[in-house]
Amino acid sequence: MQEKVTTDNSVNRTFWRYAIPSVVAMLVNGLYQVIDGIFVGHYIGFEGLAGINMAWPIIGVIVGLGLLVGMGSGSLISIYRGEGATDKARRTLTTGLGLILIAGVLMMALVSAFGPAMLIAQGAVGETLELGIEYIDIFSWGAIFMIAAGAMPMLIRNDDSPNFSTILMVIGALINIALDYLFIGRFAWGLEGAAIATIFSQVTVFVVAIGYYFSPFSQLRLSLGKLRFSPRLAAKSIGLGTSSLFMYAYFSFVIALHNRLFMEYGSSVHVGAFAIVGYLMTMYYLLAEGVAGGMQPPVSYYFGSGQMNKIKATLTLAIKVVLLTGISVVILLNLYPETMIGLFTSDDPVLISETTNGLRLHLFSMFLDGFIALASVYFMAVNQGGKALAISVGNMLIQLPFLYLLPQWQGIDGVWLSVPVSNVVLFAIVAPMVWQDIQGKNKVTPNLKLAECN
Repeated sequence: MQEKVTTDNSVNRTFWRYAIPSVVAMLVNGLYQVIDGIFVGHYIGFEGLAGINMAWPIIGVIVGLGLLVGMGSGSLISIYRGEGATDKARRTLTTGLGLILIAGVLMMALVSAFGPAMLIAQGAVGETLELGIEYIDIFSWGAIFMIAAGAMPMLIRNDDSPNFSTILMVIGALINIALDYLFIGRFAWGLEGAAIATIFSQVTVFVVAIGYYFSPFSQLRLSLGKLRFSPRLAAKSIGLGTSSLFMYAYFSFVIALHNRLFMEYGSSVHVGAFAIVGYLMTMYYLLAEGVAGGMQPPVSYYFGSGQMNKIKATLTLAIKVVLLTGISVVILLNLYPETMIGLFTSDDPVLISETTNGLRLHLFSMFLDGFIALASVYFMAVNQGGKALAISVGNMLIQLPFLYLLPQWQGIDGVWLSVPVSNVVLFAIVAPMVWQDIQGKNKVTPNLKLAECN
């Protein structure tokens, strides 16, 4: 009994040591988008909110690529550290930096070529289209820094420096807030100013993160002679991290479909309302991602070292935190909707009314979305990238029938209800997968082939 209590205490301390900085980091990272929304809502109005929301499916893919590298390479780094394979962990890190560069160049080309067409495909017209183009034009040349700012704090966290990772994210967010006020509030640069503020803050994160890895503070300290790219490790990192990309691709896909349907069944006001609802949902979802991200390094380490009982205890704790927090947030949003909406607008009664309706319909099963994200990261952390990817892809595909049928039946309300109803269905599939895996975890042994990577 004493051994079990000691083990539980050790798991709890380790979980919170990573989870708290990870949650703070993710919430701070979410402030990049939320602060943009607050300033845009108050200084530009619903047309600006609609423009930025139509640009978000494009931005979401860029963010997802950063998470692909951060979660994929980060999981491998922790597994190798658990095995005591420091050289392979360092090689995984340098390979991850190479992936950031490759993904950044690719997205610069794609956004420049297809960005405006993607806005038009969502139904953007007039001022909404013009504002959206202003926003994505800046991200077309700043994509590499956006990917790096998403990936590198996660890599630093897996270098056993979760507190520094959080500090770095806070610095970036504070710079973004200050520049939003300056560029949007004072200089009236509109959405272009919001984008410039975000990219400038992410350049700062990138520069500081690079400096950390070449400093004595890094356990995987780099030097110019150690910068090696391994195609085999790149493939493994991509395989583990692809589920994170698909999770953001899912968000981008669903947001784009919603934007199109809101323009078809409503107007730019409904897209603006959807933007506000999305910002509020994003803060909870990022909290859930933060819990999942904090769970990942110790679970990967326990998997690499064969401590299966600690994996089960860590996952159970993470599930409790995600579900209880999500239920509390849903109750809070339903009790005080006007207070939360007031962060983004205070003088547009039509926008406030539509957003209030959206909050109540769209977010009632939000806590299940948090569980689904946690399940995907769990399977990634224990080297089951196939299951993680299946959950992420399923999360996207299961939306389609609901998005097709419900709006025809319920109109605007049907658009709002599509995601929460599909979350209930997907939860009924994913929860048994997690339960079966964790019940059989004492029979699972680490994938020894990881140790054979060159």
